[in-house]
Parts: sequence; structure tokens; C-alpha cells
Amino acid sequence: MELLLKKEPNTYAKSSVWASTGSRYYIDGKAKNIPGKVYTETDTEKIAEDIARYKETNTYEYFNIYAERFVEANRDRLNYLIDEATEFVRETAAKYKEENRIISFSGGKDSTVTADVVTKALSDPSLVHIFGNTTLEFPTTLEYAKRFRENHPHAIFQIAKNNEQEFLSMAKEIGPPARMMRWCCSMFKTGPITRVLNSMYRNQQVLTFYGIRKSESVSRSKYNRVEDSSESVKINKQTVAAPIFFWLDADIWLYILAEKIDFNDAYRLGYERVGCWLCPNNNTRDVFLANVYMPERAKEWREFLIEFAKNIGKPDPEEYIDSGAWKARQGGNGLPAAQDVKIKFTNCTTEEHAKIYKLSRPFDDELVGMFVPFGKLAPELGRKLLNETIVVEPRTNVPIMSIQPFKENDFEYAVKIRTMNVADHEALQRKAGYQVRKFNACHKCLKCESVCKSGAISIMGDYYYINPDKCVHCGMCVNQKILRGGCMMDKYLRTKD
Repeated sequence: MELLLKKEPNTYAKSSVWASTGSRYYIDGKAKNIPGKVYTETDTEKIAEDIARYKETNTYEYFNIYAERFVEANRDRLNYLIDEATEFVRETAAKYKEENRIISFSGGKDSTVTADVVTKALSDPSLVHIFGNTTLEFPTTLEYAKRFRENHPHAIFQIAKNNEQEFLSMAKEIGPPARMMRWCCSMFKTGPITRVLNSMYRNQQVLTFYGIRKSESVSRSKYNRVEDSSESVKINKQTVAAPIFFWLDADIWLYILAEKIDFNDAYRLGYERVGCWLCPNNNTRDVFLANVYMPERAKEWREFLIEFAKNIGKPDPEEYIDSGAWKARQGGNGLPAAQDVKIKFTNCTTEEHAKIYKLSRPFDDELVGMFVPFGKLAPELGRKLLNETIVVEPRTNVPIMSIQPFKENDFEYAVKIRTMNVADHEALQRKAGYQVRKFNACHKCLKCESVCKSGAISIMGDYYYINPDKCVHCGMCVNQKILRGGCMMDKYLRTKD
């Protein structure tokens, strides 16, 4: 901060300095804002050199003094926060078996405090902690996760990581994540966590304590402290609860400093949040810090973004990237993969309630298996010469759908889907179209796995599989409220044309 303000190093060494949100600091109680252009115009290489040069003189002597004063001045509030959160944790946890209580651990300050509060409230050091390694973590986050594991030897520490996908390769195919299109969260966080939960708990409902806070953002202010509805939670087999839901940033640091808890060193470097280091929600200060502390990775990411901008036809790629305009992009404009999310069909002229859908690849058993959510697959009831499979309604055993490969002059590959014995043929055809879209456009985002409470859906290599023995035909995976357009790729790759 002193270097950015062009002050002599250690000018504020004896002052009370607190960082607030965005680019605001409080120096001896007086607010000081650092304009955004300071971050964009400052030579980050020079800043990095100066930080290294003066590192040894930057001690915590006076910080510790002010921290103690801060804690003592707010002791009553701290006691209230702890008592209220403890009671909430105990009341919420009482509804679940001990082995079905989980802590979601990200390595950030909020999940760190949540883990400590919950462990102490339940007097259970052996709680399951699930760390989602997105592969885009700060180096300090991985270091801290390792320290946390060593310092909590009794905790059951599970790491959820997507070892099948590579972030940059996926970003090249479907575009980099943007503020309203963060496909990375599903693919590299909630999806892998779902797989850990499925392996540990199968179809059991679990309670997950996580570090969501109401004051973090407008969207999170609309959350409930306990969420269990299918439309609200990201992983349907869990109920999520937020012990620190009403806490402010100052409360988090009050707890950490008072309880003397180890925390992620990224905060010591000036970071406000420590999620993925290249998240499109990062502010100007975060981008600046990435260039200071991770110059090679930051350079690689910027070069990737510029190349992406060129490929989708932006007239001034560097301005598009450096201005942050890429963070607001929507849809798959300029991406070849965008063609696969468009459901193209013709109405069959020979059979009523039948549509012929275009496929991006040959008809096969994978496509047929995608119709398990609608009922029991009964190929024995279909016409063998047509390779037809009948779908039988699971409760009444009445045929409701016919699936068969089809030759359509306008389409290289096609499937004919006919509905029968239902009141609303269009509604059922629309949901059938969702499964066709999945078949054509699946990029293994893993969202479907997270949606499925029974753990019936799994992506194995390039194969989308629904286990008929596990599927309970709840219809969540073809529910427009849960998955718009039946597939997350519809959101990420849809275009206006």
C-alpha cells in the first residue's frame, strides 16, 4: 500500500492500518481510497522487486498491538457471536446422524472460521472436511490446506478434485468463465465434491456447514441460513447451513485474531478473497496482486484471453480483455461448440406426436440410456427391425415414449422420438429434447451429477451414464427450474441467432 501511494517503505509501520473491501483502507481511523487506475498503471515488476527488498523490515510488531486492542474492545460482541453460532450449529446438527455432518472447507477465512466454530460447538474433532481443489487455487491456499490437515490430525480430510478435465482446454472449447457463466464452479468444484459425497454416502442426505455470509454480495443476501430445496442448493444430496451467515468481515477477523487461528497467507499479501485466482468476479486489486505475486501464470492467462478474443472476432482484443469487458460476455458467440446446443428437429409426417431430432454424432446406447429418467427402458417391446426402444412409465407400466434411430435427408444423424399415452405431448417432447441436447453438447460440466440425489448419473470418460437401478425417476435432471434448457451448456453456449 505504501508503494502504491508512493510513500517511503514503513511510513505506516507504527500506524493502525486496516484493509476494507474494494480499494479502501483505514489508516489511524481515516479512510483512504486507492483509485483503480493506480492498480492498472503501476509497474508490477517494480512493485514485486520492492516488496522483496523490504520484506524483512515489514514486521508484525505494531499490528499485534492493535490486534489485541481490537479484540479487547469487541470482547462482548465476540462472545455473542460465538454463543449464537454455537447454539445454531447444535440445533441444526441434532437433526442429522453424527457421521452425516460435514464441513465444506475452501481454505478461505470464512470456511476456516466455520470449521473452527462447528468443531468446537459439536466437540467433534473427527468431522469430515471436504476441500474442493479447483486446480485454480492460490499457492498459499494449497499450502494452508496442507497445514490445516497437519494441525487437525483427527479430522477426516477429503480432497475433491477433477482429474479428468484441464481448465484452459475447456475454456478454449466453451469460452472462459464470465460473471454470469461460471461453468468452472460446477466442473471443478461442486461436481468433484458431489463425487466425494456419492462415494461416502451414496443416496443418504447429509448436512454441510459452509462459510456463506449475507453481507458478501447481493445474491448471497437472498440466501436462507439453512437451505435444502432442490432449487436452492448446488448439490441435491445435501442440506447446507451457514453458522456465520450474519457475520461481517470485521467479525471474521475478530474471531480469527481472538482465537489465534492459523489462516491463509494470501490475506497477508493483500488479497480480499481467496477463491480461484483468475475468477471473473475478482476486482482490479486482485488482478494487480496476481501480476505481482504470480506473474507467469497471470501473463499466460492474459495471453489466453487475448487469443480467445481474436478467435471470436473482437476488433480490439487487448482492450476487450484489459478493460474487463470479457467478464460480462454471455453465450457462445463465435464458438463452434455453440452449434451443438441448438435443438434442431422436424415433425414426423407419418406418425402423430413424433419428432425427428438432429444428432451431432451417431445414434447409440448412450443416447437411449439418457431416457432412463422417464421410465423403464423396454427394447423388447419395440420393433426390432427399427431398433426401437419403448419407455414405460414406472408406476403404471404404460408405454409413454418410443426411441429409434432415423434417416432424415436434412440430418447426417438423427433420432425419432414419439410420445404416447400422455396428456401433454409437447411437455414430454420438450424434456426429450433436453436429453438430445445433452447428448449433442455435453462437455462434462458434472452439473447433472450434482443434481441427482440418488447418485444415478455419472460421467465416465466421454460417456454419460444413468444407472437404471439407482434412478428414482424424480425428473430433476430434466426440470427446467433446476437445469435451464435441460443442460448447463444451453446457458453457456446459447446464441441469439
